[in-house]
Amino acid sequence: MTLDEIVDMRAYPLSETGFLARCKAALDANGVLVLPGFITPPALTAMTTEAAEKQDLAYFCTQRHSVYLTPPNPDFPDDHPANTQVTSSKGCICDDAVSRTSPLRTLYDSTRFRQFVMATTGETQLHPYADPLSSINIHYANRGQELGWHFDNSSFAITLLIQKPDAGSRFEYIKDLRNADAGEMNYDGEAALLAGRTAPQVLGMDPGTLVL
Repeated sequence: MTLDEIVDMRAYPLSETGFLARCKAALDANGVLVLPGFITPPALTAMTTEAAEKQDLAYFCTQRHSVYLTPPNPDFPDDHPANTQVTSSKGCICDDAVSRTSPLRTLYDSTRFRQFVMATTGETQLHPYADPLSSINIHYANRGQELGWHFDNSSFAITLLIQKPDAGSRFEYIKDLRNADAGEMNYDGEAALLAGRTAPQVLGMDPGTLVL
């Protein structure tokens, strides 16, 4: 499949200046950009089929971690937000298990898609992962599994939903909860979130939706 067969270019003209400006403005204002129906139905079917056929190759694990994904900080008590542990339980297959002809790989390797991501995020350069296993991952979540609250270590993240759960599985986020570049971790705000005193925003997504 070519990129034009994978992405709905009528709805999302990746090379048009006006479209790129609107995407960047939305991401800057909201902290998230949601593009429903980004993937065409034939490409989505191919992605879903590949994921189903290779689920037996997935590695499943459960991990306890802090929201900051950092080691325990001895300067704070165990119940401090820097040390409070949440659970992430998931499975995934890594880049080496994704087919060389997969639409996911065509999308990832596409210069046009990379330029779209750069224009939207404001990054001046983007490069493939140095880790050959990390470029493309297919994430599996069965009943009872979840990703605990966390701050990503990267400056941005891209998620593509290829199958919708039968029930549950909310995608929750909070905008501007901390300013890591300034060293402001906002422990009080994080404590309020973990205690349920802060209501997160919830994204509704259907298969084929791209989220930055």
